[in-house]
Order: sequence, then structure tokens, then C-alpha cells
Amino acid sequence: MSTTIPEVSVAEVMAELAALDDPRIRAVNEKHGDDHGVNLTKLRAVAARLKKQHDLARALWATGDSAGRLVALLACRPRAFERAELDAMLREARTPKVHDWLVGYVVAKSPYAEALRVSWLADPDPVVASAGWALTTERVAKKPDGLDLAGLLDVIEAELKDAPDRLQWAMNHCLAQIGIEHAEHRARALDIGERLQVLADYPTPPNCTSPFAPAWITEMVRRREG
Repeated sequence: MSTTIPEVSVAEVMAELAALDDPRIRAVNEKHGDDHGVNLTKLRAVAARLKKQHDLARALWATGDSAGRLVALLACRPRAFERAELDAMLREARTPKVHDWLVGYVVAKSPYAEALRVSWLADPDPVVASAGWALTTERVAKKPDGLDLAGLLDVIEAELKDAPDRLQWAMNHCLAQIGIEHAEHRARALDIGERLQVLADYPTPPNCTSPFAPAWITEMVRRREG
């Protein structure tokens, strides 16, 4: 049985998102660098109703509106983008949520993911480089064959402490993931984290795992082995 996808315009989607905008959610999001006020569960419901409509997704992305772009990233076909298009989109995605969804939901599923990972790691723009580290972290966890984990730890040890915030966060995640997933590198990952003390004082709610790498590694290993 075929499923009929509703035909809607960019204007209709944007009007629906505008109606869902909540000033309280916007205020919370702005504290984290995001500039939209739509509850993400409701936003996902909009995208789920649209299903996959790549041309519409491209048009929604072109609006420059963060909520519209988040819907676009859910409604697009990741493998339909060319490498240059993904690179351009990444450089336009300056808010954290759009950046994270683009990397995790689209680029990671693209046939160009590995080529972009390598090029972005070396990019002088720290926000672009953070995307390279995010893709590297995914490989550390899922496809580590061929990665120079010791070499990654060398770079993290040398650069993590003074990296700009977004890049530091992504590199720290990679440090923790290496320690969690690869027992042969765990002692060094723990040592780097302890010496650098990056995010050691990060406020962590009760029952949440601290992003401080030694605490993060220790807790995740305990859960797996316990």
C-alpha cells in the first residue's frame, strides 16, 4: 500500500513553526546559543508528517530560520547532497542544535562523511573543526579500524586545554569515547583528563553523567562491566 505524502509549501511549514514558537522555550534555548522557540517533540512531529521531501527540505534550509532548518534536516535525504553542498551547509550552521543535527543526522549518513571528517579536522575555523571531531568520535565508537587512536590522543593532549568552547567540547567527547571504548588506551585517556581538568567544574544535574572525561569514562565503564 502506497503512502501519500502531503504536498505543502515552505510558507505553510514556516507558518506552522511560527505558531508553535514558545517564548519560554526560546529564552531557554538562547542561553545555549540557539535561536528558536519550538519544542523539539512538536518540531519532530511536523517533520514526521512531511516524511522525506528533499526539495522541500532544501527550500526550508534556504530560509535561514533555525526551526525551519531543523525540520529540513529531518525531512531531507542525506545521501542526496553533494560533498560541496554539505560543506557549505556546515559553514552556515552556526547555532549548536542545527550544527549537531546536520552532522549527526545528515553528514554521518552521507557517502562523503569520511572525506568531510578528514578535511574538517584540519580546518582553521574551530566550529568547522568541531564537526570533524564529532564525526571522529562516531568512528571511535562504531568504526575504529584505521583510526590512529594514539595520534588522536596526542592532538587532544596538546590542544584540548586552550581550544575554543565548541571545539573543546567535541575534542573532550572524543577523549572520553576513546577511554570508554578502547581499554588499551583507557589509562592514558584518564591521565590526560586528570591533568588537563577540562570541564572538571561543569555543573552537572543529579543523576546525570559529568562531561569531565575521567568521571565520564569511569561511569560508563562501570555501567558496562557492572
